[in-house]
Amino acid sequence: MKQSEFLNLVMPFKDKLYRMAKRLLVSREEAEDATQEILLKLWSKNDAMDKYNNVEAFAMTMTKNFCLDRLKSKQASNLKLVHSNYSDERTSLQKQIEAEDSVDWVERIMEELPEQQKMILQLRDVEEYDFDEICELLDMKPTAVRVGLSRARKTVREKLIEKHNYGIG
Repeated sequence: MKQSEFLNLVMPFKDKLYRMAKRLLVSREEAEDATQEILLKLWSKNDAMDKYNNVEAFAMTMTKNFCLDRLKSKQASNLKLVHSNYSDERTSLQKQIEAEDSVDWVERIMEELPEQQKMILQLRDVEEYDFDEICELLDMKPTAVRVGLSRARKTVREKLIEKHNYGIG
C-alpha cells in the first residue's frame, strides 16, 4: 500500500482515535502520543491492511488496548489532568461558565465510571458508533453493551441531578 492510499484510508478516522485516547488517558499530550503510536503501528502493518474487514474498528481496538496498557504501566503516574476550554462567543458569559461547568462535571463523572461503561459511553454518545460496531470493538454481546450504556447514562444523569440539587459536594 502506498503512502497516499494509507492516508486516504486512515485520515477519516484519525480524530476518533484521538478522542478515544483522550477519554481514556485524559491528558491531551498523552492522547496525541498514543494516536501517533497507533498510526505508526498501522503503517507498519500496511501490507496486511487489506485482510482486515474493518480497518477503523481494528484501529479503535488497537487504541483502546494501547491506552489501557499505558494506564496499567508505570508511566500512568505521569499522566496529568488537562481540561479543554469550551468557548462560544455568541453566548453570554454566564451561560458560557455554566456550559463549561456542565462539561467539566460530565467529564469528571465519566472518569469515575467503570472502564467498560466509560468506553461504551464514549463510543456511543461521543463518537456516535452504532451498537453493532461497539459490540465488535469491545468484543461484547449486544445486550451487555445496551446494559452498560444504560447504567453509564443513569449514573451520569443521577450524579448531575445530585450536583444541581445539592451543589458541589
